[in-house]
Amino acid sequence: MDFALIMFVLMLVTGAIWLLDILALSKKRSTGEVEPWWVEYAKSFFPVILLVFCIRSFLFEPFKIPSGSMIPTLQVGDFILVNKFTYGVRLPIINQKLVQLGDPQRGDVMVFHYPENPSVDYIKRVVGVPGDRVEYREKHLYINDVEQKQNAEGEYNYVESGLNFVHTERRSEVLGEHTHDVLINPDMPNAHLGSVADFKGRENCEYQEKRFTCRVPAGQYFMMGDNRDNSRDSRYWGFVPDNQIVGKAFFIWMNFSDLKRVGLSIN
Repeated sequence: MDFALIMFVLMLVTGAIWLLDILALSKKRSTGEVEPWWVEYAKSFFPVILLVFCIRSFLFEPFKIPSGSMIPTLQVGDFILVNKFTYGVRLPIINQKLVQLGDPQRGDVMVFHYPENPSVDYIKRVVGVPGDRVEYREKHLYINDVEQKQNAEGEYNYVESGLNFVHTERRSEVLGEHTHDVLINPDMPNAHLGSVADFKGRENCEYQEKRFTCRVPAGQYFMMGDNRDNSRDSRYWGFVPDNQIVGKAFFIWMNFSDLKRVGLSIN
């Protein structure tokens, strides 16, 4: 069950008990009589649950990075904060936008509900916004036929789960207002064509051995991981609709394996 839904149900139950006590139960208790334990607990927990629910729904929500698809920007084990109001105020649970405050921009690191399973949250970088023509050719990204410049930054090696040693090239890339690092394995294909799903809007994309192109539909976004050759992203499952957006990642607040990462901003 969705955590936000659990919090909402608990808030309703504890709030209802507190209100019932104010309107009826307290009037039936004699002077000096101790209130039932379940009323005491409800009155104690309701304000806390309400505060956490409002902060988590409208301001900031914590997430943990479970995979290496965003290395080197985000490491496995990073605990991050996501700004829930950058792109607008949304109703919790149903994720319906009430107030428009902004739109995702190219280069933003964004959390969203995974289109193939909305109960799962993913984090990737916004590469294409509505109307963009996204092309990935020879490990270089082109937006509307303009190459997004890359500069070599040397080698980057890491160990993934199963003690598998991974050797890559580290490159800095300019995307929108963001300059960030990406990892490239020149020996890997631009996309594993056999893993491409028959996603909604698939007709907007063209896949070839050494390149692919996608035209981003209105109200949707094209996402890619910074660890370009170890990321299952929009190349494989398609576009992210606006109503599946959770928020913009902006801060690392904890990593128990590497405390030096605590306090880093996410670019």
